[in-house]
Amino acid sequence: MTDTAEEILAWAVPALIVFGIAAVLGATGIWLLRRSRRSPRARAAAEAERATTGSALVRLDDAVDELDLEVGLSGALYDGTAPPALRRARMTAQHTRDAAFEQFRALTPQTHPDEVRRVARSIRTRTDAAVAAIDRARAEHADWMSANVSAAAQVAAARRRADELRHELGDPHALLAELNARVDPAETRDAVRAATEATAALAEAERLLAEAAETAADPTRSALPLLADAERSLRRAQVAARTLEEEHRVITDAARAVNDELDAARVALRQGLSLRDGLEPDAAERLGRELRDIETALSAMTSSAQRRPTATVDAIARLRDRLDLALGDARTAQQRLRGARTALPGTLAAARTAVGRAEGSAAHAGADARVRLAAAQQELAAARGATDPVEALDAARRAMRHAEDAVALADYDRLTGRK
Repeated sequence: MTDTAEEILAWAVPALIVFGIAAVLGATGIWLLRRSRRSPRARAAAEAERATTGSALVRLDDAVDELDLEVGLSGALYDGTAPPALRRARMTAQHTRDAAFEQFRALTPQTHPDEVRRVARSIRTRTDAAVAAIDRARAEHADWMSANVSAAAQVAAARRRADELRHELGDPHALLAELNARVDPAETRDAVRAATEATAALAEAERLLAEAAETAADPTRSALPLLADAERSLRRAQVAARTLEEEHRVITDAARAVNDELDAARVALRQGLSLRDGLEPDAAERLGRELRDIETALSAMTSSAQRRPTATVDAIARLRDRLDLALGDARTAQQRLRGARTALPGTLAAARTAVGRAEGSAAHAGADARVRLAAAQQELAAARGATDPVEALDAARRAMRHAEDAVALADYDRLTGRK
């Protein structure tokens, strides 16, 4: 070996060793960094960020509800002549909230902690800006009110709305008695709750308005806090009255449709039995067992269908979902289309009922429940607007699942005291 080659080797070998060690150390450092970012501590920190963001989303959602109340009051009192800042702020806040709900729902346990923190902070930045815009718009509106409208005029307008609401509500006890004569008391549980809430909230609003009228006559006192509380009570009464009306409609529609839903489910079962004959023996046996179970469940609910129409329609919708899964690829596209057309009305009715119940449960729950409720409402709207029966049926079923998740999450929040 020449002297030159020996000199090159004497220089190259130590250099290669140094560079090799550096490369190993660098790769190890990168691996440790990545591991630390996915460690339990990193995930806990990311979950804390997500929880903080959830609280910010709840504040924004509550602020939007309050703004809805104020916009409604503005329209009722001033015939749309009040400053438009409230309506602009509401529109902006609603868009911000809806977009944030979508991003928040996408943060799953599988999401990288760095991504969770990044998205959570981005959501908080936008929600804080939306809440600040709401506060500015409400302050502008309060200044306009004090300059243009007297407290006495506000009291008079609120009383008119209370009178209209009482007239629209009528006698809820007579409505409940009519329902209870036709269906099982379990069917009217939500209607009873809504009637009780509507009556109590309306009485509270009228009490507050009477107190506000006395306060408005004294120039040294402000009636605005009492008016705001009265408006909240009126809003609660309106929501409860709408819920009562919707529950009555749901029960009545279900009672009319339940026999048709049972017949359609039996037809779908017979079609499934005919498809079984063309399958391989093992697949035919599995499908046969599932069809027999479904038929047994369907027969068991027949005797109580008229007394429990909404529960029966809901159960049939779930059986049709189970039947579709059992049949799988055994049906042709045309058969799937026909099946979707017959299953859609009952599934839509069940989805509407599930979303209505979720709205009552998730209204005062934490962010996860509200996000699921928003997803359920979007899927229900998609189901109603879809022209393809298969797409509509899939969307209605997703709405039901999201609504059930929203109720479960809201129940969990109540049990644990979280929000």
